[in-house]
Amino acid sequence: MRDRLATPDFVLWTGDDTPHVPNEQLGEEKVLHIIANLTSLINETFPGTKVYAAMGNHDFHPKNQFPGKEHRIYDQTAELWRPWLNDASLPLFRAGAFYSEKLPGPGTRGRMVVLNTNLYYDQNNETAGDEDPAGQFQWLEETLTNASRADEKVYIVGHVPPGFFEKKRGKPWFRRGFNERYLGIVQKHHRVIAAQFFGHHHTDSFRLFYSDTGSPINVMFLAPGVSPWKTTLPGVSNGANNPAIRVIDYDQDTLQVLFCFSLPQDMVTYYLNLTHANMMESPWKEEFPEWEEEYRLTEAFQVPNGSAHSMQMVLERIWKDPHYLQLYYEFNSARYDLEPCKQECRVDHLCAIREVDFVKYNECVKTNSSASAATSVWLLVFCMFLGFLSSQRVL
Repeated sequence: MRDRLATPDFVLWTGDDTPHVPNEQLGEEKVLHIIANLTSLINETFPGTKVYAAMGNHDFHPKNQFPGKEHRIYDQTAELWRPWLNDASLPLFRAGAFYSEKLPGPGTRGRMVVLNTNLYYDQNNETAGDEDPAGQFQWLEETLTNASRADEKVYIVGHVPPGFFEKKRGKPWFRRGFNERYLGIVQKHHRVIAAQFFGHHHTDSFRLFYSDTGSPINVMFLAPGVSPWKTTLPGVSNGANNPAIRVIDYDQDTLQVLFCFSLPQDMVTYYLNLTHANMMESPWKEEFPEWEEEYRLTEAFQVPNGSAHSMQMVLERIWKDPHYLQLYYEFNSARYDLEPCKQECRVDHLCAIREVDFVKYNECVKTNSSASAATSVWLLVFCMFLGFLSSQRVL
């Protein structure tokens, strides 16, 4: 990526750095060693560049079990990331692995909020009985309120997202109460949140947030994975991906802070085609696979930018037009899974994009599944009726 963009304004690192293997094959020291190696690699690749790093659910031992209090892994990771953290962020990170900092650049009014959403993961037994693990929800509300008063705009970054996994029907990531509270915070403070950037899925997708009247008010982008890991989640069909990474263009004009400062203007996703890369192997000469431009958001889906309103247009296109649905579906795995996205696939993806709320998601799946089933029944009856008429004509 350094060849594509040698001097980015900053880097977003959404976590999950260790192998997805049983706990017995890792330990605290191995986890910290892997985080240290990747930290060093990013520093060497982009020296002097600000990095906003979030911890993933596998960046802990035992995996997923992030506590809502101080821990050795938090403390050691804070030391590794000290060059990227200011003095005010260090105690926050040590206490709960979250922090907030101003975006780089003179006179900027942008702010980055990095969350530890592993605290809300439904596989995390450490925080199952807590109302507000590590006090992060309260801190987030205060941070967004203060940002609004300071005339700032905010990017929210995290690993585990709210809502549902688009490749497995009915699979949420947050516990229900945590999901409701996060959704409420976004709805309340949406004017100060420019966009949200999360990972965890290893897939390329997005989520929309709506007002009580149904207007799109915010968007969350889910980044594709660099690792081509194949999910072991039961019920997921072909859950692998080509490695992918993306570059986001954003508006730095602080004079437009109230309207479009830091609004994503375009996103360019690059990917490594593993099928082609494996075919390049030659014993006689060295060949290195190249990362290719996969797509530009504005060109692929014919939208002006990455705002919530533009992404609502994307949703409507993939909802109504099979061409855009298939295009989105192939991008979802960075062109690894090229099979047709049929009706059940369509419902799973589009309901996950549209409904972050538990109840509304279930209603979306039920309504659209019922509609498609009714269509199938009527089609069958119509075909049988035609067959009867044809038989009558023959007779």
